[in-house]
Amino acid sequence: MNLSDFGERFRGYSGITHLMDDLSEGLAQPEVIMLGGGNPADIPEVRAVLENVLVKLQQSGRLIETLANYDGPQGNSGFLETLADFFRRQYGWNITSRNIALTHGSQSSFFILFNSFAGKAGSLQKRVLIPLVPEYIGYSDVGIEDGLITSQEAKIQHLEDGFFKYLVDFENLQVDATTGLICVSRPTNPSGNVLTDEECAQLDKVARCHDVPLLIDSAYGTPFPDIIFSEAKPFWNDNCIVCMSLSKLGMPGARTGIVIANEEVIKYFSNMTAITSLAPSGLGAEILGQLIAEDALLGLCDEVIRPFYRQRSELAVRLLRQAIDDPRLHIHKPEGSMFLWLWFENLAVSSSELYQRLKQQGLLIVPGKYFFPGQSQPTQHAESCVRMNYVQTEDELAKGIEILARELRACW
Repeated sequence: MNLSDFGERFRGYSGITHLMDDLSEGLAQPEVIMLGGGNPADIPEVRAVLENVLVKLQQSGRLIETLANYDGPQGNSGFLETLADFFRRQYGWNITSRNIALTHGSQSSFFILFNSFAGKAGSLQKRVLIPLVPEYIGYSDVGIEDGLITSQEAKIQHLEDGFFKYLVDFENLQVDATTGLICVSRPTNPSGNVLTDEECAQLDKVARCHDVPLLIDSAYGTPFPDIIFSEAKPFWNDNCIVCMSLSKLGMPGARTGIVIANEEVIKYFSNMTAITSLAPSGLGAEILGQLIAEDALLGLCDEVIRPFYRQRSELAVRLLRQAIDDPRLHIHKPEGSMFLWLWFENLAVSSSELYQRLKQQGLLIVPGKYFFPGQSQPTQHAESCVRMNYVQTEDELAKGIEILARELRACW
């Protein structure tokens, strides 16, 4: 193919393509133990709630109506009003429907936002600043231009019982005229780190001082699906862009993302949606709107989704400790999301080689090197880490961890 520069930019094999290929391969081969992808757990109670909502939408005629009509590029106006009212009532946010836009999932949101606030801007080359890595694998390759992202290595705080935690290194955080956007995920994918309310406030202060937006990726966070095991309040203001998703609520196939920002950003974002894809999908909005109308959304998160993942994370940690009795195993303190971030100190092989060895044994995890966007080369720390999920059945989790333990004994 004779591609343009834009086409050449996306020809290469990226970390997120690797991840999604593995997800597809794992789903097609039931014998493969999938501890690598980001597909949410199949929770029976969640499935039952969604099936009930779909039946009601079908009986009322709204399901067919939604499928048969375009919404506006900002999303269904009635749903936007419902969601704005939800945020006002629950959290006291000064927000209206003009502060919300729907998207085809968070990944498309990042593509628009990263390339809108960073890249060539007159004589400057603007960048997205990620103040703490490791971070989400999907950020790395969304830039139309090379070098769109810069990042700051985290400080490592060692905790008791072999846990550790990443902290934002505010003392060395470099924000200047080339910074166009500051981006964090909360909880952080891959590590499960949850920025405290104080850290969010400090990052917001830094962003305001330099007149740049603070983007908080809340795909796993509060208020929904609220897969957070520590204290954390929802954070938003007129200089903050919050990206949410329905995927981890149990609806990845609906491809529905939510962007919350000031009216100027939302108007611009909606124009971009109209140009690139006409309008977002309406199905996810209908389902979420019904859950809000029935006052069932927060209960589903608080009583079903968060307890499920908390229990599963505790089980995964327990199984890891039993199978790998070695002080060189460090586990990032699980504060949220659906992953454990494992650091194998002084590993004799790279995490990429470990990944290949595990794959040959029928276990899929994700090598750590993909989670350091904005770093020129993987560090020794990055190549000593892996991400594993804990959404599979308890039997599969135990089998996968046993395979991991066996290969580690051969690599240490």
